[in-house]
Amino acid sequence: MQTRKSLEISSVSPRENRLRAVGFLIVSILPAAWVWISMRSLAEITLRDDTYSHIPLIPLVSLYLIFFDRKRIFSQPSSGWKLGGIFLLGGVACFILGQLRFWSSVPQNVLSFEALGIVLAWAAAFAFFFGSRALRAASFPFLFLLFMVPIPQPVLSRTIFLLQQGSASSAAFLFNLFRIPFLRQGFDFLLPGVTIRVAEECSGIRSTLALIIMSVLAGHIFLRKFPSKTVLCVLVFPFTVFKNGLRIMVLSALAIYVNAGFLHGRLHEYGGMVFFAAGLVPLAICLLLLQKSEGQNAKRLPAQVGAFGA
Repeated sequence: MQTRKSLEISSVSPRENRLRAVGFLIVSILPAAWVWISMRSLAEITLRDDTYSHIPLIPLVSLYLIFFDRKRIFSQPSSGWKLGGIFLLGGVACFILGQLRFWSSVPQNVLSFEALGIVLAWAAAFAFFFGSRALRAASFPFLFLLFMVPIPQPVLSRTIFLLQQGSASSAAFLFNLFRIPFLRQGFDFLLPGVTIRVAEECSGIRSTLALIIMSVLAGHIFLRKFPSKTVLCVLVFPFTVFKNGLRIMVLSALAIYVNAGFLHGRLHEYGGMVFFAAGLVPLAICLLLLQKSEGQNAKRLPAQVGAFGA
């Protein structure tokens, strides 16, 4: 039986693989064409709102991951009709819920359902043309596609509020640490000569999403154990809160002791990358430490399949 199976696998010709790939690409276009108006709205929101500016990059990264690990993923192509059917049903359900305005009539929530439906439809098409084994081997690239699904408005609003609270508390801690006198009323800070407010724009939601995406990708590439990957992702939140508090404290101190124009100047408008490093650098250090801790037990870890691991 094993010999027969090996013969069947080796009999797959390059021409058949090309036909499978062409069929997958053609079928993958259909879901986006079905909700073309919504996809136009998704493209518009990525251009209009920086919170979603990462969305166009997500499919490109997933394609690269699949291409890089293509030998393992496409080593045994088949037809996974059962698993593909499950994902297809889930995708159709998301499309229907989006059209019915199941959650609310907010356009962003409709886009969330329909973008999730497209991801599930792509997974279904992949299983249909390449098999369940190939889909399992490409599980991370397809899970990574979930980052192209806009965060539903209630979840996004709550996340921004929590980041505002954390950033305000971090700023208050740093004001005390550097002996800068202040009075705090919620998100408002009364400082010598100036009054600032930790607005939604100061919550750091964009940098938080960027750091989460980077940590998920870096954890997949450089770490082996799931707990280590989880720790790396969880650390994004305290580092983001600290980075936001540091930005608020530095700009406020410059406004108090140097020039009030710093609250509206170029450092405020375009200095985000400078403070982004305050969250990225410690995250990179933690990645190295986690990688080193895994290396100590490398001999006891099972061999990983493929360049990026399981």
